[in-house]
Amino acid sequence: MSLITKAPRGTQDVLPSESYKWQYLEQTAIAVAKDFGYRELRTPVFEHTELFQRSVGETTDVVQKEMYTFCDKGDRSITLRPEGTAGAARALLEHSLHTDALPAKICYLTSCYRYEKPQAGRLREFHQFGVECFGAAQPQADAEVISVAYTLLKALGVTGVKLHLNSIGCPTCRAKYHEALKAYFEANVETLCGTCRDRLDRNPMRILDCKSPVCRELAANAPVMLDFLCDDCATHFEQVKGCLQAAEIEFEIDPHIVRGLDYYTRTVFEFVSDALGAQAVVCGGGRYDGLIEELGGPHLPSLGFGMGLERLLMILEAKEANLPEAPTPEVYFAPMGDKAIAACFSMALKLREGGVSVETDLVGRGLKAQMKYADKIGARYVIVVGDNELETGSARLKDMKTGEQTDIALDDSLYTVLYNKALDRELAGMADIFSSIVEEG
Repeated sequence: MSLITKAPRGTQDVLPSESYKWQYLEQTAIAVAKDFGYRELRTPVFEHTELFQRSVGETTDVVQKEMYTFCDKGDRSITLRPEGTAGAARALLEHSLHTDALPAKICYLTSCYRYEKPQAGRLREFHQFGVECFGAAQPQADAEVISVAYTLLKALGVTGVKLHLNSIGCPTCRAKYHEALKAYFEANVETLCGTCRDRLDRNPMRILDCKSPVCRELAANAPVMLDFLCDDCATHFEQVKGCLQAAEIEFEIDPHIVRGLDYYTRTVFEFVSDALGAQAVVCGGGRYDGLIEELGGPHLPSLGFGMGLERLLMILEAKEANLPEAPTPEVYFAPMGDKAIAACFSMALKLREGGVSVETDLVGRGLKAQMKYADKIGARYVIVVGDNELETGSARLKDMKTGEQTDIALDDSLYTVLYNKALDRELAGMADIFSSIVEEG
C-alpha cells in the first residue's frame, strides 16, 4: 500500500513553525472585536445547500461554480460553507438571537471552501475572520464595522492598505440602475463571456464582478451605481463618509466595488493592499439589509465583513511587519541519572504550573546531546541536574544567550527565581511599549 504524502490540491498544512503566527492573528482579531462589543460565534463547517442558494444568490460564481456540494447518506444536499455570513445569519434565526437586545454583534474565525484555481493568496480551503452586526440600520453602524477592520489592521502594524468605499443602493434605486446596465451590456453582448450573457437578464450587476478580462474591460466603462442612488441611499452614504472623516479614517470612493454576493445593499467596502499585486483585497464587506428576510426572518438591517487570514499573513510578511517571535522554552532541565530524571520531571511540572515554559529530556540523550537540543529549541536557560547536584541541593543555571552561569538552589526558591527572570523580561518589553506610546503622544 502506498503512503499518502500530499494534502489535497488547494489546501495547506499550518506547521508548528508557523502556527504561532496564526495564533497571534486570531488572538489579536478576537481582542479587537471584543473592544467593539463583538462576541465569538462558532457554526458548523457544512450547512444545507439551500441556505447558500438563497443567501449568496444563484447567479453568483460562488453558487454556480465554486461550492463543494454533496448528498449525505440521508440524500440531503449539503454544502461546505463558502463564506461565513450565511451560517451566522442562520444561527441568529435558529437561536432567536434577534429577539434579544439589538444590535446582535458577533465575530468568528472560520474555515471556508471554494472550488477555484489555487494560487497565491487564494486556496480551496481558506480561513477568515469576520464580524456581523445584525439589527443596525444607522450609517454609524457602517462606520463602526469598517473601523473594526481598520483598527485590527492598525493593531497588526499593516501598512500600505487603503479603504475603498462605494454604495450599491437599495432594491428601489437599483432597479433603474439595472435597466441602464442592461442597456449598456446588451449593446456589447457579443463581447460578454457565456456566463455573463446568462446573467444579463437575471442580474446584470454580477457582470461587474466577473473575473474574465474581457468582461472586466467592458465593465470599466459601464454606468455607476452612485449616479442612480435614491435620496435615502445618498443621504445614508454621505453620513457614513461623515463618520469616517470624523474618525480620521481615510478612504477613496471606488464606484466599481459591487461585492460578489447577492445579499449586499447600500454601503460596500474593501481594504486593498499594495503588497500582493492582483490579490490585493485583504478585507471586504458591507451592508445586507434584506438577507435575514430572504432566509425567512423579520426585516433586520445588518452588515459585516470578512478578512482572509492567509492573505493577511502574506501581507504582514511582505511588509516585514513585527510578527512575534516563535515561542521557545524558558528553561531546559538536563537530567543525568534516574534520580535526576524524576527530580527534573517534578521541578518542570511545578514551573509550568507557575506559568513558565519548561522542557526536559524525554528520549534518553547524553549531556552533550541535551545541550545541543536545548540550543536548537531556543531554551533561554539550561540547568544540569545529576547526583552531585541532588546531594548539594544546588546546580548551575546557564544563560544560553550570554553564556553566563550562576549557582541556583534546587528548592522552592528555584521557582521564584526563574519566574521572576521571565517576568522581568516581559516587564522590560512592556516598558518599551509604554515609552513609545508616551513619545508618540
